Amino acid sequence: MRVQVTAASRIVVKVGSSSLTTATGGLDRQRVDALVDALAGHPAETVLVSSGAIAAGLAPLGLPRRPRDLATQQAAASVGQGLLMQAYTESFARHSKTVGQVLLTVDDVTRRVHYRNAYRTLRRLLDLNTMPIVNENDTVATEEIRFGDNDRLAALVAALVRADLLVLLSDVDALYTGDPAKPGTRRIAEVRDDEDLAGISIGKAGRAGVGTGGMLTKVEAARIATHSGIPVILTSAPLAAAALSGEEVGTLFHQVGHRPTARLFWLAHATSPRGRLHLDPGAVRAVVDRRASLLPAGITAVDGRFAAGDPVDLVDAGGRPVARGLVNYDATELPGLLGRSTPELAAELGPGYEREVVHRDDLVLL
Repeated sequence: MRVQVTAASRIVVKVGSSSLTTATGGLDRQRVDALVDALAGHPAETVLVSSGAIAAGLAPLGLPRRPRDLATQQAAASVGQGLLMQAYTESFARHSKTVGQVLLTVDDVTRRVHYRNAYRTLRRLLDLNTMPIVNENDTVATEEIRFGDNDRLAALVAALVRADLLVLLSDVDALYTGDPAKPGTRRIAEVRDDEDLAGISIGKAGRAGVGTGGMLTKVEAARIATHSGIPVILTSAPLAAAALSGEEVGTLFHQVGHRPTARLFWLAHATSPRGRLHLDPGAVRAVVDRRASLLPAGITAVDGRFAAGDPVDLVDAGGRPVARGLVNYDATELPGLLGRSTPELAAELGPGYEREVVHRDDLVLL
């Protein structure tokens, strides 16, 4: 038995579209019920990250396949999300379990106030013995603020709720050395570090054609989670009950790092920079070595178009990102402040300018 499973008091489970829907779209209620039966019988606090909204909306809208344009994807998600939650509500009701919907965008978990609210909502749902069902808010997310895939979202949610285990469920029962349909490939039972993945051919596309991920996104999600101190089990949805009971199915990714501050972990892994701040050597040392806030005096140049509160990369003289942070000024404001001290700026422009460009509490090293 896997002690990483049997000792876990809080788990995050992610299930992909191909494990819940048919290739032409539409929910498979038998698959939904089988997953719910596995989750409802587990004693640990559980958060479910579920794909399937867009796929569930295809058939009702008469769409033969997953659309490529964002607007039609959002329309399908708008129809399908309600159907997905209806299926989960009815299925969990068989176990006298209430469910709650939580739709997230990147902004919800990188901006300080939004992040705290997201955590409080998930924490309160668990306290009320309710199953949080998390998905990306596909109906409003734009390309700039998308997580990209729900495997990555699940790894980040696991860090957010301080989970003891992440379980990634798909249509493949484990990680293999190559295409599992071809002879000569073998199942990889455990991954202890990145060296165990050397020489492995990892596919990029799922078989069913209704999801966005593949084995590559799952391995990347496992890397994110394990480097935040969370072990990961990768297996297929039909083996969910066996995996959650501690049986040695699928692939176990061992944790390789210690648990960081969850919000800064989100900032490092869930965001894309809207711009870059070029730092002089002194500012690089202050940020990297002393973990100090970034002041205008240490910035030599500004790239990009961003607003106050947006994520930006802090780069050294060679253009290498050394940190990422939430900036306190718009891109149009900063050029006139560069190289100047905060007391000087406050004396000339007012007390509102005696503040950091990036506060150390909003900054993570890369």
